[in-house]
Amino acid sequence: MTTRLLIVGPQGSGKGTQGVRIAEAFGVPVVSTGDIFRANIKNNTPLGQKVKAITDAGDLVPDEVTSEIVRDRLAEDDAREGFLLDGYPRNTAQVGHLDEFLSGRGEALDAVIVLDVPREESLKRLTLRAEQEGRSDDTTDVIARRLDIYESETAPIIDVYAPRGIVDRIDGVGSLDEITERIFAALEARGLARAAA
Repeated sequence: MTTRLLIVGPQGSGKGTQGVRIAEAFGVPVVSTGDIFRANIKNNTPLGQKVKAITDAGDLVPDEVTSEIVRDRLAEDDAREGFLLDGYPRNTAQVGHLDEFLSGRGEALDAVIVLDVPREESLKRLTLRAEQEGRSDDTTDVIARRLDIYESETAPIIDVYAPRGIVDRIDGVGSLDEITERIFAALEARGLARAAA
């Protein structure tokens, strides 16, 4: 059985951490645009240099570049039986790119997991993470700008997916384990079974 998932939530909602847990439980790879970009930046690839210049300015990578990277990743063998997307699509234009790609393969998303976290909680978590990890790009202004972009550009994708009946809104406040259990319960209610241990 295939499991094609998307996890959505503001920065600081814990979607990266939850994404890894879900992917492990369902036996699918996490396809995180942030991880792909960071790996390229770390290895100083041409893509990495381009992405770094864009993100250092607090801007987002263009849709075409992001969509191309995701299409390449989803075409790899390990994503054939499913995947968990984290950070993509991040706007309605990218939803269109993803729909076109998946429908071309006779596929569609099974569920969109939305982690609902109040803005104040996201700000608190991100500020703490920046201090703990020494992330120079996570200044208060940059964090606030990212949350604004999420609210104006990414949150509207939920309205695109909602009429398809695939959106599960999850309360993203609580312990990691509580939130993971809420997600598993929602997916299992859709008939999506975890991989056998």
